[in-house]
Amino acid sequence: MVSRLIMVGASALVLIGSGYAFDNAAVDDGKSEVPVKAATESSLDAPAASPAASELQNDIAPDAAATEQLLLADTASQGGVLLGKVSPDAVAIEFDGQNIDIADDGNFLLGFNRDAANQALLRVTFSSGRVESRTLIVNPRKWNIERVNLPRRKRTASAAFQKRRAPELERIVAARAFQSDSQGWRQQFIWPATGRISGRFGNQRIYAGVPGGYHTGVDIARANGTPIVAPADGVVTLAARKPFSLEGHLLMLDHGMGLNSAFLHLSKIAVDEGDSVKKGQYIGNIGSTGSATGPHLHWSMKWNAARLDPMSLTGPMPQ
Repeated sequence: MVSRLIMVGASALVLIGSGYAFDNAAVDDGKSEVPVKAATESSLDAPAASPAASELQNDIAPDAAATEQLLLADTASQGGVLLGKVSPDAVAIEFDGQNIDIADDGNFLLGFNRDAANQALLRVTFSSGRVESRTLIVNPRKWNIERVNLPRRKRTASAAFQKRRAPELERIVAARAFQSDSQGWRQQFIWPATGRISGRFGNQRIYAGVPGGYHTGVDIARANGTPIVAPADGVVTLAARKPFSLEGHLLMLDHGMGLNSAFLHLSKIAVDEGDSVKKGQYIGNIGSTGSATGPHLHWSMKWNAARLDPMSLTGPMPQ
């Protein structure tokens, strides 16, 4: 792997290399679809997995005595994450106006929404008072777009459904807000289950010229009861023993640094809220509970408010 080092003043930036089942309320904080503008119409590209923080640590870790350094692994892309590292004298990081946590060893994580703009501003403040600003180029993705020459059917939730749904949404929002000290965000993620991908992140329909919502996770079609494992270390923030209206048996994990996963439609949940789980640990079984037309795993991920493509952390599905 070839590295390119760009020096500016006392700082350094390293770049390494270069089904429509909208049942995603868990990932959308209550919205069954995410209303967005029409994306570029093309065949879907398969993202490469982002490097783990351990690779960042080993490959581009700054010298312990270095000051005012900013390093980034890989490049940014829509729906993906970007790992970075700063020297010990960094006191604050701001990403498009949002304050970012810095781990004790200087590592940090950034996430890019499916429809992220083509540029993002990263600002690092050092103890000297100097501010390093970087304009990050966000590579666009090609999303699978389907055009339907019919208006979208309008759906209105009944009062009974809204009453039943309210406490479910409260639990989902609370789980999303929980911040653990899990170190899973540093790891190379694995697939929680392998099989046919029946729904891809970013898929979108356009109804009579009006963009509909996009699919905010990846669907893996497997038989009912197929076991799933944790894609990385995490802390269980929600384990819905009683099926939720849309998500069914819903399991959510916090991987630390604002990164979390949701697993929908499970037939069984094998862990409890508050449990710490390890990468590869059995956590439940695939099912078709909630709003699902057949057994499959819907896996969605978020970094803070940004919706991520899980495949950007795992790489392509193993054959």
